[in-house]
This record gives sequence, structure tokens and C-alpha cells, in this order.
Amino acid sequence: MWKHYYTVTSIGEALQLLAERGARARLIAGGTDLLIELERGQRPEVDTIIDISRIPNLDRIQCYGDEIRLGALVTHNQVVASSLIAERALPLAQAAWEVGAPQIRNRATIAGNVITGSPANDTITPLWALGATVTLASVHGERSVPLNQFYTGVRRTVMRPDEMLTAIHFPALSADERGMFIKLGLRHTQAISVVNIAVILRFEGDVVRSARLTFGCVAPTIINAPQAEAYLVGKALTDEVIAEAARLAALATTPISDIRSSAEYRLAMAATLTKRALRALRSGEERRSFPSAPAMLWGSSQGRAAPLPQFTLHDDQPIQTTINGKPYTLYGGNHKTLLRLLRENAKLVGTKEGCAEGECGACTVFLDGAAVMACMVPAPRAHGAEIVTVEGLAESAERLHPIQQAFIEMGAVQCGYCTPGFLMSGAKLLEEHPMPDESQIKDSIAGNLCRCTGYYNIVAAFKRAAELQAARQSVTAD
Repeated sequence: MWKHYYTVTSIGEALQLLAERGARARLIAGGTDLLIELERGQRPEVDTIIDISRIPNLDRIQCYGDEIRLGALVTHNQVVASSLIAERALPLAQAAWEVGAPQIRNRATIAGNVITGSPANDTITPLWALGATVTLASVHGERSVPLNQFYTGVRRTVMRPDEMLTAIHFPALSADERGMFIKLGLRHTQAISVVNIAVILRFEGDVVRSARLTFGCVAPTIINAPQAEAYLVGKALTDEVIAEAARLAALATTPISDIRSSAEYRLAMAATLTKRALRALRSGEERRSFPSAPAMLWGSSQGRAAPLPQFTLHDDQPIQTTINGKPYTLYGGNHKTLLRLLRENAKLVGTKEGCAEGECGACTVFLDGAAVMACMVPAPRAHGAEIVTVEGLAESAERLHPIQQAFIEMGAVQCGYCTPGFLMSGAKLLEEHPMPDESQIKDSIAGNLCRCTGYYNIVAAFKRAAELQAARQSVTAD
């Protein structure tokens, strides 16, 4: 898929490589979009990958006065887990929670979502509403670009081939501001937006003093609804005001018909989502659906990996890694995904290939402590990493992990193809939430598909696994 793969440990190294290789190079952090495009042959001009995922301190969320800064490596799950974002930029936290599944959110970065530039990308909408600015760096210096000037069309931006997005900045919501994000998709999880909206209002008592209504998936780029925004100012959110604001907001959209929706449906739903958001903000219920203790599937590592020295992998250089506690030296896998490296080179075939596009979860493994989809990870990322596959889940040759034992007891194993992915998600969930409730269980398997039948026995097995784990820990304590 590529000829050269570099792992860098500083922004300077990344910028120098971009300057040298230009349009032939792409940066990779999460890679959840780029890897699919490379696999499909949609990026024939790209021969160099620059892995920035181990640059120290780029995964920080920081607050400077009233400004919030996201480093280029901040993932969606890190945003979801941030009390700062939940308190002072709730629409962004809500949007990050709606993206993909836990395994995807553990890898996918907010910066990557911004750069991909699809109007259906969920986190762009709240960042636009928040007045975000991106910092672009090259060997020639830095420049700041307001997000509403960053896009020139569908998936087109003002970035030059030699530039790297290093940070995203936006003002934190003030004490008199409230906001929320709502997404409409065709299914509960792993859905691409049909329409999404971010609304931020500043109140003086019950009266709106300023308004921002921002839509995704209804125009070539993210858009505002200026007529609706102006109309809301100076008014209380009565039912009549909300209805008129929704009508005006829909007029700002220019939706198209595609595989997910007709233009007419998108137009109607733009008005509907506006009403829902304004009603929720009126009643102070904007936080109601945001989880207080989400299933992250990242354990104690929180998706962070120890940095490594720079290295370049060629065909004749091995990937040195640790899998299930054992050291491996693997040759000939430098141009593969982690999934293929595990199955073809390490001969660990418990990790299954279902979709190879991050949709089914059958290839779930732990990478440096976090659950990820192995088909969405480049194999060179395994160099110097700690990996756990389903073969390493059992506590010993004689004693299964509680989630494995529970799947047997509850009849949750059907054809068995998807089972390794479910087991890995379950094991990581129990590590984070020893007694998970049903919503946490369902959230933890949002990225795991079973095509045989329903999920009732699987959910029951998760509950039984929690009981087995608690019983084992009680015996150990005695």
C-alpha cells in the first residue's frame, strides 16, 4: 500500500519529510479514513506514510484562559472523556460520542475528521459553531485559519501538501451560553449522518442574546443559518418562535439526494432537528443523553502509547513487537494492516477478517492497552507495541477469562466468527466497569456485529461474565 513508512517523534521531523516528499506523502495518526482509501487504490499518488501517532504531548486537551486547545493527536474518545469539553464545549463531546464505535474512537483523531472534510463528518459541525481555528505548520512557519475559511468544497481544504494541522483552538462556552449537538443517522451506531446540527445560544434570563445554528450534511460544506440566528435574538423560546426559527433554518440548506436520504427528507429533518435542539435548550435538557460513565474500551492507558525513536521500515527490516506477552520478530509485513500481520505473519488466526473496513469488529485486538480494529491499523504501528489477541485472553491454559466462560454458559457462541471480537470488547469493558449496566454493555459492542441472530444471549453473557469475575475476585481476596 506504500513504499516508505516513517515513524517520527517530533513535529519538525514530520514537516521535513512533508517538505521533501510533497503530495506523495500523507500523515497518519488514526488512519481510519486513509487506510480504507489506500486499500481501495483511491490514493495511487501516495507512496510515503508519515506516522505521527507517537509524537509526545500532541494528544493533550488544554485550556488557556477562555480558549480550549486540542492537539493534533486528540482522539474522539479523549474528547468524550474530557470533563473540560463536557462542561465548556458540550456539542463537541456529544458529536465525538456519535462517531463510529469505541474501537474507532480510540484511534480516530478530531484533527483527522477535520482534514477529511466531508460535510457529514460529525465533529466539524460543533467546531464550526464554536468558532474554531486550526493551526497549520510547515518548514516555512505557521498560519492560523478560521474553520469557516478552511474548506473550499466537498473534501477540499486550503491545506498545502507540505502542511500539518498541529492544533485546533476555540473559545470555551461562557457561563451564559449553552449548546448541544444532534445527529440523525440510519441506525443507532456506526452511522454516517443524514443531517446533523450544532446549536449554541447565549441567554439573558429566558431571552436569547446570540445564536449560532450550524448544519452538516445539507450543503457542500458545513453551513450556518444566518436568518434563523438573527430571528432568535431578543426572543424567548416559545413554541411559535421555535417553529419559525426551524422554518428559517431549513431555508439555509441546499441538500442533495444520495444513498442515505432524499433531499426532501433532509430539508424536513433540518427543521425537525432545529426544533428538538431549541426545545432541549429551553428546558435545560441538553445533557440528558450524554453518558456519565461511557464504555471507552481503553483501560488504564487511555489510548496513549509510549514514544519511540524514529525508524524507517523497508522490505528487509522486521517489525519487532510483543503479542500476548511474547516477543515477535516479523518479516515481510511492513506494507500490511495489523490484521494481516497477525494472521499471515504471526499465524494468530483467532483475529478474524469480516469487513476490513472497521465496521464489524471481528478483528478487535488490544494495542497498547486500548481496543482497536486491527484492519484499521497499519502493521508498522505494531513495532515496539504491546498487542493482545483473543489467543492471549485466557488466564491460563486451564482457566478461561470470565467473558469466555460466560459465552459458553449462556450459549452466546453461534457460528463463532464474530465471537473473538465480542470477547475482546467484553474483556476490556469488564476491566473498566466491573459491573456494567445494560447501556454500557450495549455501548461496548456498538462496533461488533453478529450476523447469525439477535444479541440477547451476548448481552446476557456480558452480565454473567461480570458475576463470574466478581466471584473470582472474592475468592482471591479471601
